[in-house]
Amino acid sequence: MHARTAWQALAHHPLAFLATLWPWRALAYLLSGVGVGALTLVVLVAGLLTGLVLLPLGVGAVVLLAVVLGGGVVARVERWRLRLVDLDPAATDHRAPDAPGARAWLRTRLRDRLTWRELGFTAVSMTALWWMDLLVLAFALALPVLCVTAPLDDPGAWPWVVIGLALLPAAPYTVTGWAGARAALTRLVLAPRDAELTEVRASRARLVGAFDAERRRIERDLHDGAQQRLVSVNVMLGLARLDAGPGTPLGRRLDLIQGELTTAVGELRELSRGVHPRALTDQGLAAALTNLTARSPLPVTVDVALPGPLPASVASTAYFVVAEALANATKHSGAGRAEVRARLRTDTLVLTVHDDGSGGADPAGRGLTGLADRVAAADGILRLSSPSGGPTLLHVEMPCH
Repeated sequence: MHARTAWQALAHHPLAFLATLWPWRALAYLLSGVGVGALTLVVLVAGLLTGLVLLPLGVGAVVLLAVVLGGGVVARVERWRLRLVDLDPAATDHRAPDAPGARAWLRTRLRDRLTWRELGFTAVSMTALWWMDLLVLAFALALPVLCVTAPLDDPGAWPWVVIGLALLPAAPYTVTGWAGARAALTRLVLAPRDAELTEVRASRARLVGAFDAERRRIERDLHDGAQQRLVSVNVMLGLARLDAGPGTPLGRRLDLIQGELTTAVGELRELSRGVHPRALTDQGLAAALTNLTARSPLPVTVDVALPGPLPASVASTAYFVVAEALANATKHSGAGRAEVRARLRTDTLVLTVHDDGSGGADPAGRGLTGLADRVAAADGILRLSSPSGGPTLLHVEMPCH
């Protein structure tokens, strides 16, 4: 895999990394950090003192405003320097002015949270980070050189040569490690990937919503289309059986066909419920779970207390989690009882399914893996406790915002 950051290069190819440009890029990053930090300290402290001195004259306010906006200049330089050890673009996300003109630009910039984040990062950079850059460079490079050259002044100091030679091979790793840490901090404050993450979450939410909408359409088509036609055919067969007369060969065949058709209608009804239960849309999660557990061969206690309707994707996911968990308990665990409990804590649905079976459920199994993926698609988490001998507890948390 092609490394995009100094940290990736160091972690994936620790030996081949030495033959790349990454150690030199990290060194340039720290050296430039020392220069930028020292210059920022001198300029901004001078501007701050000047502004405070001239504040009674009114001119100082302009100087202090320039100091505040100077954080944006430093941040721009830091984003440019970041490309030395992080190849991904570090774009700024300042808000656009709501009107043309310098006054609107200044008003928008002062109300923008990123402006104050940039100023805070500038303060940390000029008071701490560049000093740490200097200390790392001194420890990684200056100290080994001093140790190696120590015998030039004192021939008895030859053991320091051994220490210096031992420290030198570690210098690229020390420099790159700190450069990666400093770059990660810079990325976190000045160029976070929040927008990309938000887009991924929004895309995932759209996919889940589209999937649930398609399930509801299929259920509606099955219920209002094929199922109703089969019921009509069943009624016509009943009328034909009356015309054929009881006990006749044709009547017996019609009885057999009607029995098979009744079974098919029942199976189709169960299939439509499995695709998307109508009670879930019409009456909510509590009623849908009550209907689900009423059809379960396993005795189930339902304790669902929700203050109101849940988002459709959350309710649908919770329903199918319970359905799969009860199906597994019935088929594999030999459980005698099960319990379903659901509560809304702040804006998070907490759902648990507990059974007294033999346990040993495999989290890597197809059913549980599918459930975990479905819960993750709703931005939730799924935990399983199923020791050998039981009991089994399935715990799910999903945000409802």
